[in-house]
Amino acid sequence: MKEKKIILASASPRRKELLALMGLSFQVVPSREKEVPEGDTPAEIVENLSRQKAEAVAAGYQDGMILGADTIVVCDGEIMGKPRTKEDAFHMLHSLQGRTHEVYTGVTLIDVEHGERTYDTFSRKALVTVHAMEDWEIWAYIEKGESMDKAGAYGIQGSFAMYVDGIQGEYHTVLGLPVAALYQELKKFH
Repeated sequence: MKEKKIILASASPRRKELLALMGLSFQVVPSREKEVPEGDTPAEIVENLSRQKAEAVAAGYQDGMILGADTIVVCDGEIMGKPRTKEDAFHMLHSLQGRTHEVYTGVTLIDVEHGERTYDTFSRKALVTVHAMEDWEIWAYIEKGESMDKAGAYGIQGSFAMYVDGIQGEYHTVLGLPVAALYQELKKFH
């Protein structure tokens, strides 16, 4: 069976690294559409966001496997996106420190064959516990520049790792692409 070309509907460097880690051949075509959060639960919201990204890119293809993904951080029922300012990042990190929060990553695969589409959407959740942090530690982390393009204002793969006390669930879910779950879903298409 011929291997389908995979189109990653995301500009995330972490998602590119993870697909490469999986040994997959892919091209990057980021969605240019503005996503609109829809749904009643964090899982529904993140699945819908991933689907919107994948659909926006799939519109330009007659064949291929389109992969859209999105990640959100949830603390006390509040969804945290990417911070807009350093002060916003401080507020997010201050609310996460010393406690456990949820990270959801939604993934949509759209198998496009001769213009016909087959959808597979799923999400995974991980729990992340962050050590208590002093205000100066939060500001020092923000000044490293790792906060601004990440949900919840942190990247677990960077220097923020020294503040993470534990993770329940797949580490890669927190990075932005649940690799093990994605592999199992991709096998369904072969």
